[in-house]
This record gives sequence, structure tokens and C-alpha cells, in this order.
Amino acid sequence: MAKPTKKSVAPELFSTDVPPVPAGLPPAVPPRKKPARPRKTPARDAATGPAPETAHTGATATNNQPTAEAGSPTEAPADRLDQIFEGLKQKSVAKQAIYRNTLAAFDCLRLVSQELVVELTRKLTPLDSSVVIEYRPINDMEFHIKFSGDLLVFVMHSNVVTFPDDYGPMPSKYVEADFRRRFFGHIMAYNFMADSIKYQRLNDPGYLVGRLLVNIEYHYFLEGVQQLELPDNDMSDNLIKPETMRLFVESAMIAAVNNDLVAPLLPEIQKISVKQKSENQQVSRGSKVGFSFSHQQQHEG
Repeated sequence: MAKPTKKSVAPELFSTDVPPVPAGLPPAVPPRKKPARPRKTPARDAATGPAPETAHTGATATNNQPTAEAGSPTEAPADRLDQIFEGLKQKSVAKQAIYRNTLAAFDCLRLVSQELVVELTRKLTPLDSSVVIEYRPINDMEFHIKFSGDLLVFVMHSNVVTFPDDYGPMPSKYVEADFRRRFFGHIMAYNFMADSIKYQRLNDPGYLVGRLLVNIEYHYFLEGVQQLELPDNDMSDNLIKPETMRLFVESAMIAAVNNDLVAPLLPEIQKISVKQKSENQQVSRGSKVGFSFSHQQQHEG
């Protein structure tokens, strides 16, 4: 006889019937909980007393007292906000004022330079019209004065700086009397060969002729090469005025005019590279003579 075939029944994937617990089995035993391990605390001797039960790992205030548990948000304590406020009030506000003063001094330099170029052009044109003196605006923080084969580049730095305690005006009584006087804006005057910029001879050197430091009270400290007509550099008396800025520009031009370009010796240029030739750098190693800085800046004792 043929065996009866079993009917294929699809398995119930989601069944809500719970099979009854067979009789005679003991009731289910709940899982045993592991005993909590005691926290390890560093041993304390009798002199220091017992160790604290728990160590705080959350945020603390500046007095080292806890303000919140680890991972929880917390507001900055009032004394820390006061520190930030005082820092902003003493430094940031002062630096913004110094930056504005430096920008005003740079605009004054720009104006007196334009006037100086006009006056020199009037004097030189009848004598030789081929000698060109030219003022060139570049941007808000740079302008050039081109005269003969020289180019003076005046650049204002965007940042406010300070110096070591023994440098320049820092040890003076004037600076020490007010913390804000320790910070300066600075304007540099560089001397380049005019053809270095014209022909993009990127390896040609430029020379720092002078640097003007401006403080929060619109006073200045001037330092530079010995050819500059440097004042006594008592900042308490050195207030920025058009006549003092004109003296700075005139002195920088005199220093540039009186220092000629010295060509390299013949053995130094017997061999050049194709790159030097293509960039017109045959005499790029020429240098000025006579530029030397005076490191003995005078200051008030």
C-alpha cells in the first residue's frame, strides 16, 4: 500500500500562542546579580585622614570646587567671566584703539608723501624732465615712492605687537607707567631697486630703512638705519604730526639716494643658470652699501 503523504503546512512566523509550562518542573529561577565591586581608593595614612568615598570628575570652578558632574552642562562661573571681561577691556579694546591710531598715522604719511613728490617734481622738471618722482598707491596698507632708480615701499602691518622688556622704548618710565603703552602698531619703510619690481626680479633684496611704532596715545617711536634723522625717542614727547611724518619720509629718501647699488664681482657672475637668465637676474646679487642699524636706541631712564 502506498504511504499517506504528509500535508505541508507553512510555519507560523508570528505566533501569539505561548506553550504551557510542563507540569512537574520547578519554577524559573531569576538570574543572580553580581555583587558590585568596591571602588579602589588611594590609601591614606593617619596624618592625612581617610580617603573620600567618591572622587569628583565633573567641572570645577576656578576655586577648585565642583560645579557639575562629568558630562553634564554647566555655566561658566562668574569669576571666570570677569577674567575674560577684564582681558577684553584691557587688551582688545586698547589694541583696537592702537590700530586706528596706526591707520591714521599711515594716512598722514601717505598725505605728506604726496605733497613731497609734488614739490620735488616742480624743482626737478625744469632741470631734467627725464628724472621722474612718482607716488604710487597700492592699497589701504601700502604705497610706494619711486625716484631715480630707487623705490621706497611703505607698509603698515595689520597686527598690534609688543617687545621684550629691555628693547627700545620698553624700559622707559613713560611705557612702564601704563600697561597699555606696551603695545604698538608698526609701519615699515623698505628700499628696493625700482627695476627689481618693474622686471619682477624676485631674488633681488630689499632693505628695511626705518620702522615707526605707534601707541595708544598717538605717540611714536622711530628706529632704523643710522642715516635716518632719529629723534631723541622719548615717546612722552613724540606726538605724531605732519611735520614729524614728513621728516621720516625725507630721511628715508635721503638714506636711499646716498646709498648706491654695488655690482657683484666678476668671479661671482661668470656662471649663471638658464633660470637666472630667463628671469633677468644676472645682477640680482647686487647690494647697497652703507646701510647699518644703530642698536643703541636712546630711551628715558
